Amino acid sequence: MSNPCVICIAITGSVPQKADNPAVPITVEEQVESTHEAVEAGASLAHCHVRNDDGSPSSDPEKFSRLLDGLRKHCPGLAVQFSTGGRSGAGEARGGMLPLKPEMASLAVGSNNFPTRVYDNPPDLVDWLASEMLTYDVKPEIEAFDLSHIFQAVAMEKDGRLQGPLHVQFVMGVKNAMPVDREVFEFYVKTVHRLIPDATWCGAGIGRHQLTLNEWSLEFGGHTRTGLEDNVRLDKDTLAPSNAALVKRVVDLCEKYERPIANVHQARAILGLAPAS
Repeated sequence: MSNPCVICIAITGSVPQKADNPAVPITVEEQVESTHEAVEAGASLAHCHVRNDDGSPSSDPEKFSRLLDGLRKHCPGLAVQFSTGGRSGAGEARGGMLPLKPEMASLAVGSNNFPTRVYDNPPDLVDWLASEMLTYDVKPEIEAFDLSHIFQAVAMEKDGRLQGPLHVQFVMGVKNAMPVDREVFEFYVKTVHRLIPDATWCGAGIGRHQLTLNEWSLEFGGHTRTGLEDNVRLDKDTLAPSNAALVKRVVDLCEKYERPIANVHQARAILGLAPAS
């Protein structure tokens, strides 16, 4: 067995997910506890939003700070990735937490359609977020909702707006965006290997497609993402009781594909992050 898999846990959804599954953590304390359980199950990277008490999205840097402190205390060595997506505010508020210096932050480098709106990532905002990540030594995770996003990230690395080696996440299954298609997925992987052979990559499937992307990612040698932010069910009849349960499902798949589980220290090395202090 070789090529350890980094399991990313996307810990929390917003109001609809909470309504669909009470296990979705909302408060900072709930998120820390849920993440700790997921790390114990095998996760080594946490993708984080913060929420108001009613579950609605928040961009409050103070909440991000408390979450980061809690995760560093209770999950030593865990790589923490803050979201700079649309749920984290509007405009430059989306990067207001970057001075806290999480190890990573998500970065969408282009716009696309979402179920009921346009996920707006104008070039000037993308450039500003990228510059903040350079300033605070935060490694970006490129969220590729479209093939063009991979090419844009490559261009940004070449001209110095992003520092490599890159980490790219293929997001598939968002309604009105890239569907879950095996040939497209394979082409994504080939494109990354061709254009940025030193990059790492991860697959993320939304809703019922989460398990499919978990399997494809493991099969093709990449890393993978799971969690209640993207999917609240183990199957069509069973709610996931926790983030840890979704991680455990990936751990079982790793055995099937003969992929060892990266611990938090291995994950940092694989992703090119500094060792935990």
